[in-house]
Amino acid sequence: MNAAGRLYAMGGALLAIMPLAMVLANRSSPVVVGLAATAFLAGRLIEDRGGTAHRLLRPLASPLAGAGLAFLAWSLISLAWSPFPASSLRVAGEFLPTLAAAYLLASLAPGRIPRFAVRLGAIAVVLAGVLIAVDLATDLALGRALGHRAAAFVHNRPALTLDLVAGPLALVLWRGRSRGSAGAVLALGALGVMRSISGAAQLGLLAGGAMFAAARLLPWRIAIGLAGLGLGLALALAPVEGDLLARVMPEAAHARLEQSSSRARVAIARSFGAAVATDPWRGAGFGTSARFAETPVARTVPAEMRVLLGVGHPHNSFLQVWAELGLPGAILAALTLMLMLARIARLAQPDQATALGLIACAAAIAFVEHNGWAAWWTAGLGAAISWMREASRPRAEATSEMDGPA
Repeated sequence: MNAAGRLYAMGGALLAIMPLAMVLANRSSPVVVGLAATAFLAGRLIEDRGGTAHRLLRPLASPLAGAGLAFLAWSLISLAWSPFPASSLRVAGEFLPTLAAAYLLASLAPGRIPRFAVRLGAIAVVLAGVLIAVDLATDLALGRALGHRAAAFVHNRPALTLDLVAGPLALVLWRGRSRGSAGAVLALGALGVMRSISGAAQLGLLAGGAMFAAARLLPWRIAIGLAGLGLGLALALAPVEGDLLARVMPEAAHARLEQSSSRARVAIARSFGAAVATDPWRGAGFGTSARFAETPVARTVPAEMRVLLGVGHPHNSFLQVWAELGLPGAILAALTLMLMLARIARLAQPDQATALGLIACAAAIAFVEHNGWAAWWTAGLGAAISWMREASRPRAEATSEMDGPA
């Protein structure tokens, strides 16, 4: 095995173990993805020499990349009016390097991931799902042995990571005629998700599975249309989500979702929606959600709704875009999402169905959970996209030579 091959083996192994690493340390994915991206970049530089820069820059000329870069540019411009520039820069300092690592990984890893890394990835997902289930069934015995907090929510991030990675990795295995391993990845990954206390992870699993089934059964134009409608409504209705849910969500549903704090989430959405309604044009500035209660716009919100602006983020990434980046951010986000669907429309089956399932899963989670700029979330998406692209790319000769055909 030559030097490039050894680096690809290292990068592939790191990509593979990421879901298991998240179970053992639920903030580890940005470091793992960063190291994997570095390994693949070094391998490509050795193998391609002068061609690596072209390989990385060429995709940035597409309309999809242009929309994404415009969104990032607006995010950086918004730092100019952020009332907390140090906090905004800290958020950007976590998000942007992880985003760059995810881009490097998704651009350079496909076609260079060794076959053993695919098998290792399957083992990692299976072990991650089993460990989550066993640890929760044994009152967090594993977590206490590792010195973790004795709280069931420590498995929420690993479960959400399984949501993202399991489907694309199963497609790689299925393409490699490892049908049993693909089934084990889906089944035991789902076990970890369903056993966790994360309602967002379970919602993502259901949404992703339903979208995959729809994309396999319906004509592709209808499936793409459904995905576009869902994403468009999620973004367009985000500022009024809280008011809508307050009117239509029955008390019985709140009682059933008590563990997910549904009443509090509705109240939080109403508070952030009121802030957006007060100043929808430019937002409070990138990365201000953590201190949103202290922003100037928060002082214009009725006092009874101001308290919940201090929870740290609106528990809805679409609403977070509105609150921090205003109407321009929402328009650029919508454009990016629609161009992404146009790109997916060109894929063949079952790649198209798997990609739509991943999008539905991620969108459902983003609609109810977490800070949209969280590094662990960005790293998980980068890993999932890397596996997704691996499934649709022919294996490189260098990989075949080092490990045999996949």
